[in-house]
Amino acid sequence: MEPQRLVVVDEEPSDPEHGWTPSARPLEVLLDYGLIALDKPRGPTSHEVVAWTRKMLGVERAGHSGTLDPPVSGLLPIGTGQGTKALGLLLLFPKEYRGVMRLHSAVPPRVLEAVVKEFTGEIFQRPPQRSSVARQVRSRTVYELAMEEAKGNLLLFRCVCESGTYVRKLVYDMGEVLGVGATMVELRRTMVGPLREGDGLVTMHQLSDAVYRLRGGDEAAVRALVKPIESSIGSTKRVVIRDSAVDAICHGARLGVPGLLSASASIAKGDLLVITSAKGELVATGKAMMSTEEMTSAKKGLASSTERVIMKQGTYPKLWKSHSSDRAG
Repeated sequence: MEPQRLVVVDEEPSDPEHGWTPSARPLEVLLDYGLIALDKPRGPTSHEVVAWTRKMLGVERAGHSGTLDPPVSGLLPIGTGQGTKALGLLLLFPKEYRGVMRLHSAVPPRVLEAVVKEFTGEIFQRPPQRSSVARQVRSRTVYELAMEEAKGNLLLFRCVCESGTYVRKLVYDMGEVLGVGATMVELRRTMVGPLREGDGLVTMHQLSDAVYRLRGGDEAAVRALVKPIESSIGSTKRVVIRDSAVDAICHGARLGVPGLLSASASIAKGDLLVITSAKGELVATGKAMMSTEEMTSAKKGLASSTERVIMKQGTYPKLWKSHSSDRAG
């Protein structure tokens, strides 16, 4: 997922005395804006894995994006510190799973192929009884569904779907439509938006070893495993702002056009945006109040609302007046 192309509105250097380029943050700051692409093992709950990670790293706060059931393994994104506030961005992206399903009786290949096509696209699901959401029928999108290999009644499948899709329920429902029943034997999550298994996941053993080395004064291992939270942005549309607008945004102000430096090329009014500093730091998320064309041609007005503040207040100096704090720029 490539970053959106940016249209430059104005140019202004960022003061090196304030903030940090994400990759150059001191370790303490990195852990306060961190993201770990954890390889969750089968057995423990997602909550348990997050608690162990928080304790190992010695951070006050940690959270995950998208629960994996105890028997499910694979990619569990964990945010640390302020990074927990940005995990919602990952819920906007597709997720990829690979699993094994068992058909309770054999079915002709053409029948299976037809049912696979039927469950690709928009589907309707009622969450299972053991779920954290209300058991109401809801629609989800399955972008890709393919049977990759078969051995008897065991089928290896790949599924790319919208966040919030219950893959175990998908397998069960396919079995019902096939008329023979189906059970999910094994499941592994291999992608969450811009985070992919092929780019390397972090095991609990690797994290434990890195923390052990850190106690000996070597922080390189922890740095290799903890990504900046900006890794969660992916292809989300963005606006880049001046240093002078950062602290106002951190106080919840809306972004005024004078505070803009650049913007993604295809922003439409109402789009979700990430608001970043000139150094590439994630400041907040917001919603576009103008299109890119309007942002680049207007001299004044509001470019974006501020929905969720990520950066701590005071990271950049206060360069705005309190009586106009509802607008940054």
